Amino acid sequence: MTSELIHRLQFAFTVTYHYLFPQLTMGLGLLIVVLKTVALRTNSEQWNQAARFWGRIFGINFVFGVVTGIPMEFEFGTNWARFSQLSGGVIGQPLAMEGVFSFFLESAFLGLFLYGEKRLSRVMHWFSAVMVFVGSWISGFFIIVTDAWMQHPVAYSRMPDGRFEVLSFWHLLLNPWALLQYAHNMMGAVVTGSFVMAAVGAFYLLEQRREEYGRIFLQTGVVAGLISTILIIFPTGDMHGKYVARHQPAAIAAMEGLFKSTTGAGIVLMGQPNEETGEIDNPIVVNDVLSFLIYGTTKAEVKGLDQFPRDQWPTALPLLFYAYHIMAGLGTWFALVMAVAAFLLWRKRLYSSRWILWALLLSFPLPYIANTAGWMTAELGRQPWLIYGLMRTGDGYSSLVSAGNGLFTLLGFMGLYALLSVLFVVLIYREISHGPEVKTPAVETPVAAS
Repeated sequence: MTSELIHRLQFAFTVTYHYLFPQLTMGLGLLIVVLKTVALRTNSEQWNQAARFWGRIFGINFVFGVVTGIPMEFEFGTNWARFSQLSGGVIGQPLAMEGVFSFFLESAFLGLFLYGEKRLSRVMHWFSAVMVFVGSWISGFFIIVTDAWMQHPVAYSRMPDGRFEVLSFWHLLLNPWALLQYAHNMMGAVVTGSFVMAAVGAFYLLEQRREEYGRIFLQTGVVAGLISTILIIFPTGDMHGKYVARHQPAAIAAMEGLFKSTTGAGIVLMGQPNEETGEIDNPIVVNDVLSFLIYGTTKAEVKGLDQFPRDQWPTALPLLFYAYHIMAGLGTWFALVMAVAAFLLWRKRLYSSRWILWALLLSFPLPYIANTAGWMTAELGRQPWLIYGLMRTGDGYSSLVSAGNGLFTLLGFMGLYALLSVLFVVLIYREISHGPEVKTPAVETPVAAS
């Protein structure tokens, strides 16, 4: 294995594992505000305890997200030192601001939310939940800004020594790619939070325990899930896809397995891309749909990979094709499940329909897979560029870190994260088993002296 491949594998592993946690905290941040708002308006202790329960889940996720995110900061200076040296003048600012909002704003108000309820008024406790939500979403925004600049560089100048510097920080923050990617990504996080909340509610109802909380979790998760699954498809997914097609046409061609430019291009529902023959094996195609989705007309021509030099094709084309189709396929499943669940909720049959409860319970891992596949689609589609059109991936890694050292640390991370996974599952299972109720200590009855 080459050093470049090892460095790419290590960063891919650490960032993929890390993102298992922020996507849930960002999704739950919004849902906790919803729970606290209902509790504040109705003075319901059950809704309040439901919010506190998910606050504890949020806290566990937040800690694991911080622990697994720190190594990536060091990887920029070790495995990807050349990239950091040249682009640090641009990406350093949003990454620093992400740390400020994550470690200070989000963590400070999370502490107030978890441990300050008895010392804060009801309104201030609700406000602490709002600030946890705001902090988590602003933190995510600055990460997206960093990645979006690598996908679509804007507002930069290049110094004589090759370094990049920011011309306008506001133009960097308002990068159209960043705004579209952020909207799509945050809806993905809400989908994850909604399915996890609905799954816990379904679990409680199927187990016939804590049914009042199960109904609260299902109601909140299904309503939020239906809205977010619609928004992740349209308009956020649709608009982001069109922007990618405009600025990264080779990526769209690879995602769709379009090897030859086609007028009235169809969308491939299923198949296997064959780079040797330049065709899709065993395809299931819906004619004209791809042209319509990108350009609004079935007669438009969509550029195929034949329009681009072979060295500018995405380097892992089959993996990109499958990741994109997994993301799109699961997105369709999410919309279908949540639509059915919402219909049954409206008809007041959701809580007693065990088949849909099982579907919601068993679907909870799928948003994690879909979000991972979505990020793989974005990052694999950018290849072979580290900064699109400006720096190739092979020019950004550190040649001083050998393949052996990279492989050693990769194996170390895999072992450490396996232990963290066990600890995480134990802690989450413990919280779900204990439930949202606050256990009051037993009061001993005094015995009268004889």
